Amino acid sequence: MNENQIHRAISGLPLGEIRFFERIGSTNDVALAWAAGGAPDLSLVCAEEQISGRGRGGRQWFTPPGAALAFSLILRLGKQEAASLSRFSGLGALAVCEALEGLGLNPQVKWPNDVLLQRRKVCGVLAEAVWLGEELDCVVLGVGLNVTPQAVPLADKLAFPATCVEAEMGSKVSRPRLLAAILRSLLHWRGMIAEIPFLQAWERRLAFRGEAIEILSEYAPRRDGVVDGLEPDGSLRLLTASGSLLTVAFGEVHLRPLV
Repeated sequence: MNENQIHRAISGLPLGEIRFFERIGSTNDVALAWAAGGAPDLSLVCAEEQISGRGRGGRQWFTPPGAALAFSLILRLGKQEAASLSRFSGLGALAVCEALEGLGLNPQVKWPNDVLLQRRKVCGVLAEAVWLGEELDCVVLGVGLNVTPQAVPLADKLAFPATCVEAEMGSKVSRPRLLAAILRSLLHWRGMIAEIPFLQAWERRLAFRGEAIEILSEYAPRRDGVVDGLEPDGSLRLLTASGSLLTVAFGEVHLRPLV
């Protein structure tokens, strides 16, 4: 995938500026620095290879050359969008889900912002808010999507089972076209992020719905429950063994099925 292929695929989309790199440390890091320098809304950083890609909690995201989609989008939020800041964690995952559904796949969102195919992780999303004092400056939304088998790390490097789009499709996939499909969906849902249909679309694709899971965090005791749905801010709602409802807020948490 090269810069010309990307420009052709996303032509017609109302994006800001675009920066493409053959090899980069982290698209989110470059986007954060670019945002601090005044990058316009919907500016895109895309890389063919990341050597220090980041997932949540500072974990490394494996991005070998020619095997994945790795990009970050700078979002300058209006007041209404800023009031829905917590929902941006699901925006990238929902957009990826819709793009994969367009390929005939059945993706699900592993709360808060990973995407699964056949209960295996295919995509990670990292949303980072940038603040200037108490004022929100922007959100940088990073997406890493395994497209070819080469993008899937070795089993001993995985914290959760992983897969790739082509393995689930059984055929080759155009990465530029897939990027364009994700961005189209993201632009659509961004305009509805404060509305009920956005939350419903996210919740409808929620993985492990009705199943028992555990929530692990180094900052809180282990919590168990059955996935019940989402709260209006996008927090996860669990039904506990005692029959009470438990809300799990965003943060450095790990969700695992109990079966």
